[in-house]
Amino acid sequence: MRISDEQVQKVLSQSKAVVEEIQELDPEMLPSPRPTDGPLIAKVTKEVINMPDREDRIAEVKAMIEAGKYNPTGDDIADAMIRRAIADSVK
Repeated sequence: MRISDEQVQKVLSQSKAVVEEIQELDPEMLPSPRPTDGPLIAKVTKEVINMPDREDRIAEVKAMIEAGKYNPTGDDIADAMIRRAIADSVK
């Protein structure tokens, strides 16, 4: 799944807020051994579950492939790989 510019900007803009939010949590309420993981995992899981399905984009790409019009460049592929790495690092 392609990570949009908007999603990348959201991750970057919220990362500081998420770190500050984690730092403010009461350590007594968090699971061990890494107390900061529990709330972050719960928050990211909830956001992923609430993401809209991408059937429209999937259908669009399938149609382009079938029509022979889907020809991503090396830059497009590299961009997708970088976006995926950013998204995966937030997990």
